[in-house]
Amino acid sequence: MTDPTREKWDRIYSQTREQAVPAMAVVRENLHLLPDSGVGLELACGLAANSFALAAAGFKMDAWDISPVAVEQVNQRAADTGASVRAEARDVVKNPPEQAHYDLVVVSHFLDRGIIPAIIDCLKPGGLVIYQTFTQTRVSEGGPSNLEFRLADNELLSLFDGFKVLVYREEGLQGDTGKGFRNEAMLVAQKPQI
Repeated sequence: MTDPTREKWDRIYSQTREQAVPAMAVVRENLHLLPDSGVGLELACGLAANSFALAAAGFKMDAWDISPVAVEQVNQRAADTGASVRAEARDVVKNPPEQAHYDLVVVSHFLDRGIIPAIIDCLKPGGLVIYQTFTQTRVSEGGPSNLEFRLADNELLSLFDGFKVLVYREEGLQGDTGKGFRNEAMLVAQKPQI
C-alpha cells in the first residue's frame, strides 16, 4: 500500500537538492544552552539542517524523515562532510523513538500532537526539547493551511508542561507586526531530572 504523505515529500525532495538551508532560528540562537556533546534526534528532519548544525556543535545526531529521498540526500551529505549525522526513513507516528535514549530532540515545522508523549519519553532526564513550528495566529501566509498543523496561542508551552522553560518566543499580533518573530513559536525546555 502506498503512503500519500511519503509520496508527497518524496516528490518535494526529488526536486530539492539545495543543501545550504540554514538551521532553524531556535537552533541557531540557542546553541549556547546545549552541553558539549550528547546524542540527539531530529524528527521530520527534511534535509536535516538542524542535525548538521547540532553535529557541528558536538552531538551525534539521528535524523528521521518519512521520505527516503530526503534521507538519501542527508546520508550522502553526512558521508561527504564527515558529519556525525545518520538519517533513517521512518514514520515517527507509527514507529516512535525508544524511551530515555536521547539528550535532545529537535523538531521544526512539524506538528503531530499524538507524538508529544513519545518525544517526552525518549528524552533522558535533564534532556532538552528544541521546537519551532507555525502558529494559528499569523501576520502573513506560509506554512500549512490546515489549522490542525498549527499551534494555538501558547500551546507549545502546554504540550511540554512540567518542563523547565529555558527559551520561549511567540509574538503573535502584538505591537509592530512588520518586525520581530512572527507566524511561529519556539521553545527550548528541559525535561525534569526526576
